[in-house]
Amino acid sequence: MDKPVKPDLQFAKEIIKAGGESLKKCYQCSTCTVVCNLSPEDKPFPRKEMLYAQWGLKEKLFKNPDIWLCHHCGDCTAYCPRGAKPGEVLGAVRKLMIKNYSPPSFLANWVADPKYLLLIFLIPLLFFLGEMALLGYFSGIEIPRGENGEMSYVAFLPPVPWIDIPFMAIAGFAVICFYLGVKKYWLDLTEGVELKRKDIYNCIYETIKDILLHKKFQLCTLNKNRSTAHLLVLYAFIGLAITTGIAAFYEWVLRWEAPYPQTNIVKIIGNISGIALVIGMLLIIANRTKNAVKQGLGSYFDWLLITIIFAVGITGFLAEILREAEVETLGYASYIAHLVFVFALFAYAPHSKMAHMVYRTTAMVFAKTAMREEVKKEEAA
Repeated sequence: MDKPVKPDLQFAKEIIKAGGESLKKCYQCSTCTVVCNLSPEDKPFPRKEMLYAQWGLKEKLFKNPDIWLCHHCGDCTAYCPRGAKPGEVLGAVRKLMIKNYSPPSFLANWVADPKYLLLIFLIPLLFFLGEMALLGYFSGIEIPRGENGEMSYVAFLPPVPWIDIPFMAIAGFAVICFYLGVKKYWLDLTEGVELKRKDIYNCIYETIKDILLHKKFQLCTLNKNRSTAHLLVLYAFIGLAITTGIAAFYEWVLRWEAPYPQTNIVKIIGNISGIALVIGMLLIIANRTKNAVKQGLGSYFDWLLITIIFAVGITGFLAEILREAEVETLGYASYIAHLVFVFALFAYAPHSKMAHMVYRTTAMVFAKTAMREEVKKEEAA
């Protein structure tokens, strides 16, 4: 016997407040499900999710992989005859789900609420300024320069360990938060479910391959350009991670201090990746504004991550250009701003939209292990 449905109207109000303002316009016509090329034949989405959201069925939404199998293509929103914007509603549900699974919850509140915007950037700024104050950088001393008398961020800022160790601690904190959240989410997903495939590692491999090729994004019809933009950003992050690894090897193993010449491999990979990041983010911003009427402009939650990533790329290039031009004051300010945005990107990753990369991946792996058909039969034929 099925359990009686217990509506939670307060949770429905939370979805509306989180960016799903159009939720009540849905009248269950199922147009969204029909036009979605990602929706499976068995228990397709997003119609049922819209119903769950209207009734405030939190458990059915949070334990449902389909809210993550949705890639927010915008097709459902564009063709909805009532303007219910299912893509925006599911985005709001994902935002609340991140808050539910990623500890500590107060950080999720900070990231999701515009009134904490200044605070989330002020914390890293005060941290770096505090380090510099402890080392006497504001006591009227002459700005240090590099070995050859050139402008140098390494000479100006606190010693490398004072920068690297806090960032490693922040990254470790993010990994722990992700681990605890994903573990809890996986247990909820698999509760009472028979996993038909036992080759979990093959499922993970197949999922990573899908992500690297962006196969699901390419099934979108309204906004196929999202695939190019997201691929650029994805590979930019991979390139920047490689750059960071090489730079750390130079600094900690070979004891080679920055700055490095533009012909060095760390500069080449870093600059190419930085260009890809900026171009990718510009395309994302252009796509969102161009399709705002049909697809929805997105919530504050969406735009906060877009702003942080774009700012990381712009301040990084500004710092590099100004150093080459020996423009000290603006150069040092740009570099500190760059550190602040990188700090925010990593420190708040488990609680921002950045968490999509982890929870969506988890849901995709589950879909493969449960052999949940992820593409419509007519598309696969």
